[in-house]
Amino acid sequence: MPLKPRKTVETFANPKPGRPYTVRCETHEFTCVCPMTGQPDFATVTIDYVPAKLCFELKSLKAYLWSYRSEGAFHEAVINRILDDLVAAVKPARMTVEGRFHIRGGIQTTVTARHPE
Repeated sequence: MPLKPRKTVETFANPKPGRPYTVRCETHEFTCVCPMTGQPDFATVTIDYVPAKLCFELKSLKAYLWSYRSEGAFHEAVINRILDDLVAAVKPARMTVEGRFHIRGGIQTTVTARHPE
């Protein structure tokens, strides 16, 4: 069954809940659409988090990030929304989501959002 974009992230129990450790996930294939021009925006998205009771399953994370492919979003908004959605799903001790958007019009943008703030 082929993978399809979706707005939910599946989780599983943290295999070592008594030990603080960091999980880093990174994709160089994140895309969304500029809400002003309709042109595609490409970014590297890095997610660092310290799990509490739950972790997120990677294939579902891929499908979740893929769901933004044709969605119009400002860089600042999309990175904060990803953080909010992932925090709601796994309730981590800490999480940082960084989007390094490719140069467009001579400007490269990096947006970093953190939990807790």
